[in-house]
Amino acid sequence: MEEILALVEARLRTALGEPDARAAVTFLGTDRIEVLRFLDGDVVRYATLGMSAQPMADPTSPLADPVKGPRAELVLSVRAGLADTDQVLRPLAVLAASPQVEGVIVAPGASLDLGDPLWPSAPFSSVLVAESGGLVEDLELDAPMDPVRFLPLLPMTPNEAAWKRVRGAQELQERWLSHGTDLRDPLRTSVPLD
Repeated sequence: MEEILALVEARLRTALGEPDARAAVTFLGTDRIEVLRFLDGDVVRYATLGMSAQPMADPTSPLADPVKGPRAELVLSVRAGLADTDQVLRPLAVLAASPQVEGVIVAPGASLDLGDPLWPSAPFSSVLVAESGGLVEDLELDAPMDPVRFLPLLPMTPNEAAWKRVRGAQELQERWLSHGTDLRDPLRTSVPLD
């Protein structure tokens, strides 16, 4: 487990540079989750570290495989200085702990809902999980372990989350693209959904 997390942190540093801050959160009955903060010009990136220590298990399976299964870490990118986004550390750790706590498998196209704003006064309480492989390359592990995928999180307003539930992740992403939505804007409003 420690070896995997060391490799994961090395991959994050290679892709994003040196973290300028880190925080750790431990929930009862779960492994420790850290959140690292990276500054990149006017963008701040938050990446989890610890979610990939154990493979995510199918909640319907009677026994969790300690080796095989999808592994992931979460990455959130927002414009710096526009909102108090550093308050997202605990909510991100909650999302990263959800496979251990709730037995969910976090995968591209999924919605993760916190029920509370991502940070104080944020217009978002949920995120859309995007495809990996862009900002941070997947990390291959020795067989039979699955690679660690670094999944970008795209904040959704409540209206966007409801629309996504009905129309699907692909249509929401196409709507964002067609309207030129700045998904890194921590103050943005909902994309037109008519």
